[in-house]
Amino acid sequence: MTDPVASRRAQIASFIAMDVMREAKDLGRAGREIVHLEVGEPGVASPRVVREAAKRALDAGRIAYTEALGMPALREGIAGHYKARYGLDVPASRIVVTTGSSGGFILAFLALMDHGGRIGIPSPGYPAYRNILQALGIECVEIPTGPETGFVLNAASIRAAHAETPLSAVLIMSPANPTGVLTPASEVKAIAETCRELGLWLVSDEIYHGLTYAGEEATALRYSDDAIIVNSFSKYFCMTGWRIGWLIVPERLIRTMECLAQNLAISVPYLSQVAATAAFEAYEELEVIKASYARNRAVLMEALPAIGLKPLPMDGAFYAYCDIGRFSNDSMAFSKKALHDAGIAITPGLDFDRTEGNRFVRLSYAGSEADIVEGVKRLKGWLG
Repeated sequence: MTDPVASRRAQIASFIAMDVMREAKDLGRAGREIVHLEVGEPGVASPRVVREAAKRALDAGRIAYTEALGMPALREGIAGHYKARYGLDVPASRIVVTTGSSGGFILAFLALMDHGGRIGIPSPGYPAYRNILQALGIECVEIPTGPETGFVLNAASIRAAHAETPLSAVLIMSPANPTGVLTPASEVKAIAETCRELGLWLVSDEIYHGLTYAGEEATALRYSDDAIIVNSFSKYFCMTGWRIGWLIVPERLIRTMECLAQNLAISVPYLSQVAATAAFEAYEELEVIKASYARNRAVLMEALPAIGLKPLPMDGAFYAYCDIGRFSNDSMAFSKKALHDAGIAITPGLDFDRTEGNRFVRLSYAGSEADIVEGVKRLKGWLG
């Protein structure tokens, strides 16, 4: 008798940051006091108006399916957000509500590329891109970024990768995870123009928009109506566990997205959609939270170089991506020892970059200021 085995598409790498979080929480349950700097998750509650809206909906009693593309009120709210933040008129008809940005990526990748397609992504970059693409049978072409490109994916690199073996699409992210680096507006424009010239789909991950401290984020939508915009309520809006995000897509893809969404999820959870609709009333509270990230960032910008951990430019998001070459050339071992020896949970760079990530780690400063100060204290004591 032969046991059935999982499919090849199921043989994807783990999301190491989540593995670190699981191990750190296991240690916490065993009585260890762990400082959590591993996962990019706001350390505060969702805004008050968000929670109150969800309570009212729950008390009303009926939690039902919605339209597959999302509730009209929420889609209109997202359209209003683009008018207020970017001065752009985005028809609500082009907005697709998704189960977080993760659900948005799955819809986008399925809609844009066939099995065997090729998409260029930045390295270092968010590991779930690579892992989702592998599961879908789409080839992930990792394009290195470094000091010579300002740590961003640029138009010249995209053109070179496409010339070597043709791409189907390109994915950019700004501010970036894990680096926190912001892509200048001029480069976003150049990338959009290059993709249009080469006939490539452009997917722009803008999940950390709203969280910039040096410079200003630029939406690819300003430079291309064909760009697929991926965003979420998780980061700036502090709604990670609600699992709700959105896409903005060209009109010609709306029906495709609707059919995919109908069959993959029927609809995004009603309660999360009601809560997200209220999130646009919370800007004042959200800016106070952002200011706390800025204070945490300032602490790390001063402390990390003094410890010997040199971070890349911390333009936005809430990450410090640090070179640990002074101490180790094995980020997995370094992170494990930090967790077990010093009680600090951090993410090894190999989660984000399979080539150079062995000498980097990522620290999240989305938690409390007390956690950041304690984390710095423990790192300093541990590294000596």
